[in-house]
Amino acid sequence: MFASNPTVITFVIYILLMVAIGLLAYRSTRNLSDYILGGRRLGSVVTALSAGASDMSGWLLMGLPGAIYLSGLSEAWIAVGLIAGAYLNWRLVAGRLRVQTEHHGDALTLPDYLARRFDDHSGLLRVISALVILVFFTLYCASGVVAGAWLFETIFGLPYSTAIWAGAAATVAYTFIGGFLAVSWTDTVQATLVLFALILTPIIVVLATGGVDTTFLAIESVSPEHFNVLKGATFVGVISLLGWGLGYFGQPHILTRFMAADSAKSIVKARRISMTRMILCLLGTIAVGFFGFAWYAAVGADAGVTLANPEHVFIEMAKLLFNPWVAGVLLSAIMAAVMSTLSTQLLVCSSALTEDIYKVFLRKQAGAQELVWVGRAMVLLVACAAIGIAADPANRVLGLVSYAWAGFGAAFGPVVLLSVLWKGMTRNGALAGIVVGAVTVLVWKQFALLGLYEIIPGFLFATLSIVLVSRMDGRPEGDMVKRFEAAETAYQADC
Repeated sequence: MFASNPTVITFVIYILLMVAIGLLAYRSTRNLSDYILGGRRLGSVVTALSAGASDMSGWLLMGLPGAIYLSGLSEAWIAVGLIAGAYLNWRLVAGRLRVQTEHHGDALTLPDYLARRFDDHSGLLRVISALVILVFFTLYCASGVVAGAWLFETIFGLPYSTAIWAGAAATVAYTFIGGFLAVSWTDTVQATLVLFALILTPIIVVLATGGVDTTFLAIESVSPEHFNVLKGATFVGVISLLGWGLGYFGQPHILTRFMAADSAKSIVKARRISMTRMILCLLGTIAVGFFGFAWYAAVGADAGVTLANPEHVFIEMAKLLFNPWVAGVLLSAIMAAVMSTLSTQLLVCSSALTEDIYKVFLRKQAGAQELVWVGRAMVLLVACAAIGIAADPANRVLGLVSYAWAGFGAAFGPVVLLSVLWKGMTRNGALAGIVVGAVTVLVWKQFALLGLYEIIPGFLFATLSIVLVSRMDGRPEGDMVKRFEAAETAYQADC
């Protein structure tokens, strides 16, 4: 039955294509730098599309459309915050981080950069950073596994317990084989596919509903509050949604894309490409949820079609409104969004375990090939942990993403931002910022204090901790300041 289903055929061809790219990248992977950073040779287009694809996971085609479907345009404040945060991240951090990592011992990972930037010879900063990455990325990876499982469950009719393994296997395969180059090359393909899906789908939905006027009338007749951007809004609620933008400064899977660019000059062009794509994607995903509500309210209701899970709105409309071959392409776009982010997250976790723990503390003399294979083994280890968390089918994609996003944004955001802008920051200040940011998110999330998204107090308290502790430490050592100033001078010269 599957062999004659155009949707399944298209979907399987896409998966096989991604694995083939992984095999091609395998031939270019010679050492750990190639495996986890691609040898720092990504051009501006690949950097832009890869950063965007690794950022926007299953939540783009499932989580956010589901939220818009349920609550209307009041959930669109998330998009406003994300656009602002992403732009500032490209503008303030991207180029500087690329140059700073090179001037600080050619650091390959975020923990490696922080340890070298602040001359932390104790290894404490490196270990704490790696542990934070492992904790929150395992949650983040679980969100991708959930989205992939729902997709495989829908397409192949598999039980959820089987679908989580099948969905994860597709991503793990090319990440395990090809490492960073495979992830970056496939991200370029996947970013294009996702953009195509998010432009095409809302247009077809509007046409199927009877045009723009009919679509709006359908929404107004069922739920006029869907148009209200302040529906049920409070000051805390709006600030919480806008606060998502703070997360960009601390996302390791996005920051590694900046580190892997071939030069700071490439960042300028990459920023323009990435921001243009991001705005189009977010407008598309809002339109999918908003117009999808209209379709189910008007056409779907008459046809007896219901939607049990709002986060499935894109999946169900792709199946109902499109030719089976086109539906296969659109469903592949969901898999593209899942694979692009999940693969990057697995790789960052792998690099933290391999470069920052195994190589530094367990096998300092490990050879290049040994480290690459240890990195591959770590990919499998983290993937299994994420699958374990995702085993509960009651998990929601956006809920898992929001927790992990807040954890990284608060723990690393202020540290990374200030590390590239302020030469007076110290090692103890960085350590205090990471610990305070991570602990604040964990505690705030547990008790849901004030109804405020935990990234906001986490980011604020972490920033204050960095500044206060750094001021108490006094001026950093001369060599640390000289390296920082040399890197900043090089950045200004390049840009």
